[in-house]
Amino acid sequence: MKLPILFLLGLLSCSATAQSAGETAVRQTIDRFFEGYHARDTALMGAVLGENVLLQTVGRSPEGKPVLRSEVMDDFVASIAAIPDTVQLQEKLLAYHIQIDGDMANAWTPYEFFLRGEFHHCGVNSFQLFHDGEAWKIIYIIDTRRKEGCREQ
Repeated sequence: MKLPILFLLGLLSCSATAQSAGETAVRQTIDRFFEGYHARDTALMGAVLGENVLLQTVGRSPEGKPVLRSEVMDDFVASIAAIPDTVQLQEKLLAYHIQIDGDMANAWTPYEFFLRGEFHHCGVNSFQLFHDGEAWKIIYIIDTRRKEGCREQ
């Protein structure tokens, strides 16, 4: 009886290790994106982006109605590079909730955003990633942005 239980425990630990290695690789891809973002390094950001990345934000209109805004990723990357070095910006990811199925992954990352060292807003990023046979690439990012219900208020 002990042998089958030990065998099952061994299988479960191998499965958990493989899953965590995949999750680690996805997290490293997202971390590289933000490393480039914070350094305004378009080459580093671009190294982890797939082709034709979709970029969207869920927000509110001035009247308070839900709005979905789309942006061209190349325009977004260029706008980050154009921010003067004197303007400090930081997006702190608070957690990583990663799911992987084969060559597709999703990461849900609650965050807080700081501009010039001051809390600006919070929300959640949702990343869709594709494994191209060599590395994980970000293919879709959608986020929410709000000032209410945040930890830093």
